[in-house]
Order: sequence, then structure tokens, then C-alpha cells
Amino acid sequence: MILVVRPEPGLGATLGAAEDMGLNAVGYPLFEIRPVPWHCPDPAQLDALLIGSANVFRHAGEALAKLTDKPVYAVGTTTASAAREAGFEVADSGAGGLQNVLNNVPADTRLLRLAGAEHVPLEAPDGITIQTAITYEAVPLELPEPLRALQELGLTVLLHSAAAARQFDAEARRLALHRDRIQLVVIGPRVAQAAGQGWANIHVSPTPNDLAMLELARSVCI
Repeated sequence: MILVVRPEPGLGATLGAAEDMGLNAVGYPLFEIRPVPWHCPDPAQLDALLIGSANVFRHAGEALAKLTDKPVYAVGTTTASAAREAGFEVADSGAGGLQNVLNNVPADTRLLRLAGAEHVPLEAPDGITIQTAITYEAVPLELPEPLRALQELGLTVLLHSAAAARQFDAEARRLALHRDRIQLVVIGPRVAQAAGQGWANIHVSPTPNDLAMLELARSVCI
């Protein structure tokens, strides 16, 4: 049994992809994404936007309208698609994290990074400046008590972020789950480090995307 704990709308997307692959998966969101009030800097002092999640376009609100003439450097195809749907031009859509995306940003670019309350630290290349504005937060939720029964089926948990790993670790303690009966499939090494210890196994996805995680989960569930 595969357990998906990411917030909506990603939860539904992952469950749909799992169904298409013939996988037995259930979903319980560990977070609810909520907007955070933020101040938009002077657009005249910015050249482009750096975006690491489609949640920015779902929750940043009316202030985004001041920035629609700024090109977007997006972390991946999902975020790039959300940017285009919101009326933005995408300058580049990278893979493997925002730090890799920065490698394709021209020198002397003044970036505004729109992010969640928890976000990965970045190192700006020479000649590039980054301002950061927090536009949303992930509010932790509890897992339901019936989850205890699922571990008896052999549970594989997909963890898409370090925050999800820490919250699942905490919820496993609260529910007194048997860690040695649960294996984790995580989106990257940073998430593996946040997941705690005592699990049956921790499998790191070869590439940081949903499809790769599901394919890995399928291989380790056989």
C-alpha cells in the first residue's frame, strides 16, 4: 500500500498518476496550504521572478498583478505551467531544484523569489541579487487514527518535502506506528535527512519529480 501525504492539489495529482500506473495508493494530506500577507517590492527594481512552487500562483493574491511583465524562472514544468496560466512569460524551466535554475539566469539580474514560509536556502551566483517574499505557508495536519491499520499491509510513504518528512516523523511517534514496517520514498537527499530513523528503508528518488517517485515506489513494493 502506498501512502501519499502531500497537500492538495498535488495530492490528487499524485493519486491520479498512481491509479494510471495501476498502483494501490491512498492519500491523507499532512498540510494545508494557506496564503500569507506579503508586500510587493517596487517592480521597477526587479528584472525577473524566481519561483519554486505552483503554490505561489495559487495563493499570492492580487499583488501578483503588479509583476506580470516580469519573466519567470521556474523550478519545473508544473510550476512553469501555473505561471503561464497566471499570465506570466516563462524565461526558463529547470530541473533538480532552484539552485540549478539559477545557473541559467543572466548576470546582473535582480530576482524576486516568491516562496513558502519553509524554503530551500540558495546561493546567488556572482552578479545576481535575490530578494525573497513569503507568499504562503504549509499548516501541519494530523493523520487519522485508521492509518494504524494500513501499516499491517506493508506501507510505503511518499514524501515530497523536508517539512512533510518531519511532520510524518512526528505523526508516526504520536500514533505509535511500527517504523520497521514502513518504508519511505523521498524526493531527494535533504528529505531523507529530515525523515528521522528507524524506518524499514528510505529510498531516494533518482530524479526529483512525482513520476520518478511513483516508479521507485512500484519497484520497491514488488
